[in-house]
Amino acid sequence: MAEQTPPPEEQDPSERTDRPILTGLVALVGVGLVVGLVLGGGALAATRLLGLGGEEEAATAVATERDSLVLPEPEETEEPDGPLVTLRPDPQQSARPSQEPTEEEEEGITLSAGQTQVSPMGQIDLTGVYPGGEGAILQVQRFEGGRWGDFPVTASVSNETFSTYIQTGQTGVNRFRMLDTDSGDASNEVKVTVG
Repeated sequence: MAEQTPPPEEQDPSERTDRPILTGLVALVGVGLVVGLVLGGGALAATRLLGLGGEEEAATAVATERDSLVLPEPEETEEPDGPLVTLRPDPQQSARPSQEPTEEEEEGITLSAGQTQVSPMGQIDLTGVYPGGEGAILQVQRFEGGRWGDFPVTASVSNETFSTYIQTGQTGVNRFRMLDTDSGDASNEVKVTVG
């Protein structure tokens, strides 16, 4: 007589041959791999066809340019003899004898004001030269009450020149100068009428 197999409910689980969940997972992974390979191959073919895969050529071109860079040998430069900045006077302003530097001042700090008259809180440009004062910090000072007092603005000297601006609401003739905070050297004074 032929051996009969018991119904699936009565079989030992280790003897069962049908595993639908495992079979489904294996099929799903297989389909995913096939779809991924097809899409990846299509994307690779499209980039080659459109010429988008040129990173290797670009990297080679950059390396070639870098390799061909030639720097000249360094050589000493000469120190400049004259002033490094030339200030052109404003043709609308008249000469201001009180602002012309004396022979003594030419060796020290020379100050010029860009304006002779401004409205209250108008910008007053202060520029000048300070031979030998490289890196110095200059304090703006205003003459008031019979003595020079610090104005809350400073300027630093670079290439023997300096430049800054100030604003004031104090009307009338204002007298300004620059003071080297380290050496105590002072510039000539400039006068600006406010109001």
